[in-house]
Amino acid sequence: MKTIINEIVNEIIINKSRFITVVIPINKIEDINTKIDILKMIYKDATHYCFAYIIDSKEKCEDDGEPSGTAGLPILNVLKNNDLTNILCVVIRYFGGIKLGSGGLIRAYSSSVKEAIKQAKIGHIEKGYEIDIEFDYDNMKKMDYFLKDLDIKKIFDEKIIYTFKISEKNYNNIKDIIKNYGNILNIKNINIIKGD
Repeated sequence: MKTIINEIVNEIIINKSRFITVVIPINKIEDINTKIDILKMIYKDATHYCFAYIIDSKEKCEDDGEPSGTAGLPILNVLKNNDLTNILCVVIRYFGGIKLGSGGLIRAYSSSVKEAIKQAKIGHIEKGYEIDIEFDYDNMKKMDYFLKDLDIKKIFDEKIIYTFKISEKNYNNIKDIIKNYGNILNIKNINIIKGD
């Protein structure tokens, strides 16, 4: 699965209408309305706020007052054609006074999303875990050796606690070793995004 790593804002003008496309990496459906509300505050006087999202297997699109099927669906189709997931795309339109017709609107919304995605950094999503592991100080060298390629948050107290993210594949390769030298306090399923 692919997603974008960075948020993108791109603007094109078609027949005096401004189409501002904002493409946002997103992991939770609950965050979508907040993101759209923020964009509505930033671009206060826009005529339409059309959007589409894909998060895992869930998807939705919205025309926001444009003729049915001329905005949300073209946005969604561009996301799907690029095999993207965990993504929200909002196209903000300032009407310029010239009507584009159904075909023109479909082309305009599709083009605006395609142009924005061209600027995005694409990453791949892997299933993984966020893990908290606790161990004694005498096991620190061993743990550092086995986890040397990971970005680790370290807490030093009576025992040491490491918090890190690891792909499912890499975790399966070292899980027995980790369990031999420490106690897993918490393991949470997450998606890990790796850049190309």
